[in-house]
Amino acid sequence: MESRRRPAVPMRLTNVRFKTTMHNCVAFKVMLARAWVEVFEESDWDIFWADVHSLGVDSGFDHSKLLDTQKLNHFPRHYELTRKDLMVKNLKRAKKLLEKEGRASDYDFFPQTYVLPLEHGIFVEEFRRNPGVTWIMKPCGRAQGRGIFLLDKLSQVSGWRKQTDEKEKPETYVVSRYLDQPLLLGGRKFDLRIYVLVLSYVPLIVYLHRSGFCRFSSSRYTTDKANMKNLYMHLTNVAIQKKNDKYDENTGMKWPISKLKQYLLSKYGLAATSKLFGDIQLVVTRSLLAVQQVVTQDKHCFELYGYDILVDEALKPWLIEVNASPSLSTDTTADHQLKWGLVEDALGLVDVEGKLEGQLPISFGGFDLIWEGCAPVQPHPTLPSMLGTHIPGRR
Repeated sequence: MESRRRPAVPMRLTNVRFKTTMHNCVAFKVMLARAWVEVFEESDWDIFWADVHSLGVDSGFDHSKLLDTQKLNHFPRHYELTRKDLMVKNLKRAKKLLEKEGRASDYDFFPQTYVLPLEHGIFVEEFRRNPGVTWIMKPCGRAQGRGIFLLDKLSQVSGWRKQTDEKEKPETYVVSRYLDQPLLLGGRKFDLRIYVLVLSYVPLIVYLHRSGFCRFSSSRYTTDKANMKNLYMHLTNVAIQKKNDKYDENTGMKWPISKLKQYLLSKYGLAATSKLFGDIQLVVTRSLLAVQQVVTQDKHCFELYGYDILVDEALKPWLIEVNASPSLSTDTTADHQLKWGLVEDALGLVDVEGKLEGQLPISFGGFDLIWEGCAPVQPHPTLPSMLGTHIPGRR
């Protein structure tokens, strides 16, 4: 297995002690299965798998007191990528910087978006220039589809703004041009959840997991404006879909990315499918490069991101959002197998035990190194991305 050197070589560690605030997820069970010992002390641990709030600005957590061997699963200021309004701000800034080089199109992978109430006036001007266009509103501080709605009339925004103005501190939303021509499977809309492991921001070290899944809506998709309020049609969030009578508990409304890739190969061919998956990988690396200078580098930290990608009917990928704490709970056998392998592979690469002896593998389990330092890494001689390909030793 080809590998490279890490920036620093950790000491070999046995009897790993872990701390976690997330006992109802696969990560907790994987750490126990590795014969690691759970501890509850404030600082006497080797790895801390925490929810984002436990390490947030208001938590009082002090990174400066960490020992060299201790590991955390969130970088300081990770929210520069995972909070919807900040992600858009950073992507827009990166795009503007590339305009001078004639490369602004490198960042044409996120929809036209405005932050409200801050950019309300600019949004209204754009709305009036494009009558009939559908937009989607999302609260920045909420998850699992809560608070999302579609709109095609300014009166809907005015009603929302009146409600927010009555609050002491108005809730921040993003409003994006709705991607109304998605690729459909069986007449249903879907998006992709893929997993990215960042071991360092300076230098930037990024791994992409080969597995992932499509999340489907439970209602057939249509652009008919009469169905704008039907979130079972327009959103793929599992938390939303579970409320629908058409929700399939056996599949969880999910389909492995490997199956999607096989379908696309049969329908569109190798060249188009390879380009799509290569473009998805570019979305990952370019989004991380956009926040590299604003996410605080800390040698103790790593991050397992959940990327949500929508593919349109032209096979173009669009970045919808990035999750700092992607769900690691499971409700189907396939879901459990995927996430168990994902966490097992991530912990192996984080290497709190020092088993890799400072090496940086090109491939490890289901992860492939896709960026190191200042340049992309291509694990396969001909495929632009290993996303959706077989993981050795797994079904």
